[in-house]
Amino acid sequence: MLVYPHINPVALQLGPLAIHWYGLMYMAGFLTFIWLGRKRLVALGLQQINNKTLDDLLFYGVLGVILGGRLGEVLFYNPGYYFSNPLKILAVWEGGMSFHGGFLGVLVAMAAFAYQHKLRWLELMDFVAPLVPPGLAFGRLGNFINGELWGRPTDAPWGMVFSHVDNLPRHPSQLYEFALEGVLLFVILWLYAKKPRPVGSVSGLFLIGYGSFRFLGEFTRNPDDGIFGLMTLGISMGQWLSLPMVIIGILMMIWSMRRA
Repeated sequence: MLVYPHINPVALQLGPLAIHWYGLMYMAGFLTFIWLGRKRLVALGLQQINNKTLDDLLFYGVLGVILGGRLGEVLFYNPGYYFSNPLKILAVWEGGMSFHGGFLGVLVAMAAFAYQHKLRWLELMDFVAPLVPPGLAFGRLGNFINGELWGRPTDAPWGMVFSHVDNLPRHPSQLYEFALEGVLLFVILWLYAKKPRPVGSVSGLFLIGYGSFRFLGEFTRNPDDGIFGLMTLGISMGQWLSLPMVIIGILMMIWSMRRA
């Protein structure tokens, strides 16, 4: 049995200014996006996107992630709490970002970017998709440092006691999702996207991979706080939101292969 190490969520305190680990994880994800994006530009020889355009692309993506992710957390998972404490909606440094909300935010942001730069939206999403999982990995590390999104009780020898919750050994589900949604999904997408693929197939594989890994990971994750918990058929809100991703991803893969 392991014990959660109770990491201070504040990485650095400079007078009234507190730099949180959660924010640093997001920064690490954004920097990794730029680094990997430049590698993909060189490998693919894209003419429509250059380093300057990539920086602009990141700016749009950051807006989509933060605005969509926070709104998703508020509306999908805990509307009662945030509507009762509206100022807490702005406290993103305390954690609480919905992937599915952030994902929708990024789709809108990328559509706006593609329109502005006269790019094909689906080709742009194929370029972006392999750059996303490292950011998800850093986000899950941020969840672990914050001691949030802990798992369900378990008898497994690696069960971890989150003493700020209770004394039961629980799945360290943040680390499971770090490994699946972050590391494994990145390896799959990066290897698949190294060769030219039909338009839409890389995006479709991302939807299938993330949706499947998130669906599986939710079986070990404690249901999120708020008004939902486990829903119809005993599955969580995160699983219900992930199912359409898998279905749409499969349809996109079929469409792209047939079109090719």
